[in-house]
Amino acid sequence: MAIDLRTVSITPLRQTFGHLARRMGADKPASRYMEATMDLQPVENYHYRPTWEPQYEIFDETRTKVTMKDWYALKDPRQYYYGAWTLARGKMQEIAEGDFDLVDELGLAAAYPAAGKEEALKVFLPLRHVAWASNLNKAYVSSYGYGIAISQATCYASMDQLGVAQYTSRLGLAFNDLDALTAAKTAWLEGAEWQEMRRYVEDLMVEKDWFEVLVAQDFALEGLLYPLIFERYNEKLNAAYSPVFSMLTRFQREWFGETTKWLDSILKVTAAENAGNKAQLAEWIKHWRERALKAIKPVAVLAFGGEADAILDELVQNLNARAAKAGITL
Repeated sequence: MAIDLRTVSITPLRQTFGHLARRMGADKPASRYMEATMDLQPVENYHYRPTWEPQYEIFDETRTKVTMKDWYALKDPRQYYYGAWTLARGKMQEIAEGDFDLVDELGLAAAYPAAGKEEALKVFLPLRHVAWASNLNKAYVSSYGYGIAISQATCYASMDQLGVAQYTSRLGLAFNDLDALTAAKTAWLEGAEWQEMRRYVEDLMVEKDWFEVLVAQDFALEGLLYPLIFERYNEKLNAAYSPVFSMLTRFQREWFGETTKWLDSILKVTAAENAGNKAQLAEWIKHWRERALKAIKPVAVLAFGGEADAILDELVQNLNARAAKAGITL
């Protein structure tokens, strides 16, 4: 019996979903990110207003002072939808786990100088509580932000902070077991150096404007804190001891570098939307930058002593340059 195989080309009736074709102006293939993002949030036919805030709809554009003609303009340049984000984070986690395994296999943490451990733990380990607060604040932005473009990106950033907190804790366990975590918690609750930082992140937990929380947490605070710890303090410890600290904080460093590109893009698009947004962003950044400086300065002194002021001045200039690049004049 002979079997005749033929190739049949089937032309699809359409290339993408109707709402994407209307948005793009033509029926052409859309990326997975576009399919998983655009116009997915409910905008009408709500049944009830929230009982805890009856002045708003469940999803309401007026929960922030920022205004946008199209909230889906706040697209993620990384093109992260759930699948792409989990693949990216899985790869980062695999590399970080390899670093922890190597340090454990070679006994590098045990061999790390006692003075280096003490320096690293007193400055670095209480930051696990900052990461937890960041998780909550980013989750608030995700919950009340308008449009899937911003809410899904902040949801992923919120989950990322759980990873940051866990890797911070694991460094403490590698250097000094459970005693390190107990000492860090005591420092966070009672240490004078940490009370302004604690006040900053806890005040953000009761801020209502979700875009202001995004600016205060992600741009003002983390825009100063991450370069201070994961760049400058990392370099100081590497020079004085060995690159073990750097190996065990790779995840945080790579995460900040990647997330900065997304956040700067969001600020740039928002500021370009209208003059009111630009003025509001400038007001928020100036206010929260000064509060962040007040919160970070005791930690910087703990880490760098007399060099703290000069380092913070440089970091503020870098933050101002990021704002200027996004079109925001401070």
